[in-house]
Amino acid sequence: MKLVFVGAGSMAEAMIKGMKGSPSLKETDLWITNRSDESRLDLLCENYGIKASYDLQTLLAGADIIVLAVKPKDAAEAIEAIRPFYQKEQLLISVLAGLSIEYISRQLGEASIARAMPNTSATIQQSATGLSFNEYVTDKQKITALSLFSAIGSVTLVEEARLDLVTGLSGSGPAYIYYVVEAMEQAAVELGLSPAEAKPFIIQTLKGAAQMLESTNLPAEDLRKAITSEGGTTEAGIAQLDLHQVKAAFKDCIKEATLHSGRLRERFEQTR
Repeated sequence: MKLVFVGAGSMAEAMIKGMKGSPSLKETDLWITNRSDESRLDLLCENYGIKASYDLQTLLAGADIIVLAVKPKDAAEAIEAIRPFYQKEQLLISVLAGLSIEYISRQLGEASIARAMPNTSATIQQSATGLSFNEYVTDKQKITALSLFSAIGSVTLVEEARLDLVTGLSGSGPAYIYYVVEAMEQAAVELGLSPAEAKPFIIQTLKGAAQMLESTNLPAEDLRKAITSEGGTTEAGIAQLDLHQVKAAFKDCIKEATLHSGRLRERFEQTR
């Protein structure tokens, strides 16, 4: 299988690194291109053993999957560049926030198009990916796409209308967790631990909490209440979170990221 990345940013690199580490994709022929940053392509080729080219005609010839992974501002130009060489039997997968299948279809016609929202945990095969297809994607292409994203984490089929929410929730989600970890590290250091001492405690706490959620299948609220004793340290800590309206802030965070994905989509629509 030949897979071509158009765009060489952080998401493309995360997916490539995850794919190269996945036994199920070891036979995949990975290629990459970008608009003009040759040094970036050289670095990715050196690090991951992939191939690069600026000759789009040669690059796309024989490709089974094209992954559109450019910055949103470069999407229209990238699709325009792809169009003369795109073949209808090829599956184009966009991983851009806000870029609708319908927008791409207007440029490529009756093309097989998927829209995916992975996250950068694809690097370690731990992405949570939402995936949608248009009506031209064949059953074989669907199986291939599902296998591709399953190799870098979990994948869930969702209606395209819900992908803005997936973007706000899990696409940007790792950054929210890192933000919380920053605060935990800073508090630990201020209270006397070194960063090196604090980090393993925080990481294992996150791992344990995630595994408890997964293995018990209990609501997060139930798990929280089970370890929040009246008059105890956990209750005192959560009281401060409530005082600073942390739960409301997180809800607003996810809502705003979701809305912003929608705004990006509207901007694309205005470029008809």
